[in-house]
Parts: sequence; C-alpha cells; structure tokens
Amino acid sequence: MALYSLLLAAVFILGAPYWLLRMITSGRYRAGLAERLGRVSPVLRSLAPSRNVIWLHAVSVGEVLAATRLIAKLESSLGPGWLIVISTTTATGQALARERFAAAGSQRVFYYPLDFAFAVRAWLRALRPKLFILMESELWPRMLSECRRASIPVAIVNARVSDRSFARGMKVRAIWSKLLDKPTLFLAQSDEDARRLTVMGANPASVRVSGNLKYDIRAPRQSPIAERIRSLAAGRPILVAGSTHGALKQERLSEEEIILRAWDRSSSSQPAEVTPLLVLAPRHPQRFAEVESLIAKYSYVKATGLTDTAITSSPDVVLLDTIGDLASVYSIANVAFVGGSLVPRGGHNPLEPAQFGVPVVMGPSYENFRDIVALLKAEQGIILVENTTGLEAALSDCLVHRGNVGDVGRQGQAVFEQQQGATARTLEALTELLPNRSEAHT
Repeated sequence: MALYSLLLAAVFILGAPYWLLRMITSGRYRAGLAERLGRVSPVLRSLAPSRNVIWLHAVSVGEVLAATRLIAKLESSLGPGWLIVISTTTATGQALARERFAAAGSQRVFYYPLDFAFAVRAWLRALRPKLFILMESELWPRMLSECRRASIPVAIVNARVSDRSFARGMKVRAIWSKLLDKPTLFLAQSDEDARRLTVMGANPASVRVSGNLKYDIRAPRQSPIAERIRSLAAGRPILVAGSTHGALKQERLSEEEIILRAWDRSSSSQPAEVTPLLVLAPRHPQRFAEVESLIAKYSYVKATGLTDTAITSSPDVVLLDTIGDLASVYSIANVAFVGGSLVPRGGHNPLEPAQFGVPVVMGPSYENFRDIVALLKAEQGIILVENTTGLEAALSDCLVHRGNVGDVGRQGQAVFEQQQGATARTLEALTELLPNRSEAHT
C-alpha cells in the first residue's frame, strides 16, 4: 500500500497543472473537489451516527441506473433505521444520482473520495458503514484495505470483467490476486464473469452469479421530452442514436458522422413527410457543442429548447442535450442505434431500448455487454452491423422497407423479460452480509 500511495501521489502531483487548467477553463474537476479530498458535509456527518449506513458507489450514469431498483428494494426491506448513501465519480452520474436519490436536506449523494488514506479514512470515520457496495468493476486498493482494517464487509455488485480488463489483469495476476482477495463478496453478472474473477485470483467461495441488474431496469415510457419529440415527428418514423461517441483518432469519423451519413443515404429517396426524424444523444455532455456543429446544416432543435412553444415546424434532427431522458426517448423510437459500438468503446446497454420492443442496431464493438448481446443475437433480437455500409443497409431495411423489424423488437423484448430477477438475488445476498437487526443500532 505504501508503494501504491506513492505512485498515486506522483500521478496526482504530475497531473495537477493539467487538472488545474481544466478547472479554470472548463470547470471540470471543480465540482465536489472538497468531497473528493475527504470533506464530509456537516448534515451527513451529524446524521450518519444515528443511523445504520450502507455506502453504495456507482461510477457514472450506467451504474446509477443499474443501482436504482436495488436501492429502492434495500430501503423497502431494511426500514427507517437505515440510511443508504450514494457516491459517484463523474459529474453526469452525480447529476442523475441527485435527481433520483437526494432527499431534501439529507445530502446523501456525494463525490467519491480520491483513493488516499486521509480522504478515505475521513469518509469511513464519518459514515461508519455497515456495508460498502461497489458497482460493476470499481476496485480501489486503499478503500478495500481500509474497509478490511475496519471490518467493513465489501460487496462488488453486478460484477463484470471486460475482455480488456481480463487480458490486462492476467498480465499482472500476482498483483490482482491480492486486490481481489479483499472484497467479502462478488456478485457476478454471468458464469463467464465469475470464471474470470476466480482465474484472476478471487476466492471461489466469495464469488456468486446473481445475474445482470440491467435486465431489471424499468425505464419510464413517458417523459415531457419524449412526448414533445413524438409530437415533432408528426407521424414520421423516429431513429434514436443513443450514447454515441467521438472519433478515437483525428482522421476517423465520430459515430454521429457515421450515423448522419447512413441516415442521409438511407432516407434520401423518401418524401419529406416520411423521412425519419433522427435523435442524436451523445454519451458525454462536453460533446454537445461539437455534435451541434455537425447538424448545423440540417433543420434541428435541441431538447433543452423543446419547451419553447415557438417551435412549430418538424425538424430533421433533435439533439438530446439533457441528462436522464435517453431511456424514455428510446420508448418512442421505431429503431434504436446503441453507441460506443461503431468505435471501439465496448458498446452500451442494448436492453434500454429492447425493453420497449424497439429493434436495436449495434456495431461490432460490444465487449462490455457481450453476454447480453449474445442472448439477443441467439434469439434474433438484435441487428449487428460491421461498418457504415452495413449500418446504412440496416437503417434502410428497418425505416424504409420495414423488413423484419417488428420481429427483432419483439424478440429483444422477450429476452429482456426472461432474464429478470437479478435484483431479488442480489438483495438476498447483500442482506446476509448485514448485522442482525438486534446488533444494529436504530
């Protein structure tokens, strides 16, 4: 741990000029800086000692969404003597967590501390959690060590090991095995994730398969933004391209550029009244302005301006520049493209649109959701394309010729329905780690 702390400090010091510059010029990293350095709000500091605290960490939006139902079930089963606090790493995750979980005045949503002893210990001393929950693949050595030192059980929930992480982990298995020995419990998404964890060094007795919490996500069908977009479409088909990414190299195209070209070509021969309305939802808010510049040559509107009653014409493109609306906007789509898959980012969750019976199209990069995609593919509930040409053909088939698009949507929805139940299994396993009610203070 001493060597780890020295390396982390060196990275922090060497990177300080860059982070300070970004804080000044863009505001990034400024939010929650005090919390990241170990400052606990006075309200939370005073509230925690009188409650039994469970600390759940969800890195960003995807993990917050996956944890939402679990948190609700935990709160319902544990009762008023317990307090679940939620930390995030990213600003987008923080915004969504505050929207969903921040009860008035409780300040139970905060930024995760930097993995230094002084910051981690400050939070653990203040919260004294009965259980620490990490979502998916977040393993921080100092936090794990401090939890073990304080006899705080740690559960890795919805645990997964991506292809990239597995390859890297096996190269330094001697180090990873020591880290994987620290959590009390791993609840893996699949048999393959469980196998990889044990091969990398986790104690087989601590690894269980509970399923993927993302199968249990129930997004709302209706939202003001979704209904406004449906109204703007005026009966035209709707293509939603969600969680799209920029180009990894300057000479290559971003996913938005690829989608715009395919959308243009597949619908160029169609009358204006049946041309599909394209909804672009970039994954990262800092790219909203970049994507807006790409669609400037089209008739477009931004979602943040959809409350403007002056918007009466039907645009070609909608830029979804809000946080937390994508899931409900998927529900109004005729076809959904799930991003991070035409560039090598590992893809995003195809179940978000599939749950509504919406046909899903993805590119060749889906390593982060390989098990979900495999199930959908086996049941012909997803359309996989290799490149721009394949995407253009798929969009033309789905939006213009209508092909077998309905069958794809129904099969995808059936897979979603069949795979639910991970939340109940996870809840049961976590409850076993909690102290008996008679041992916990109220």
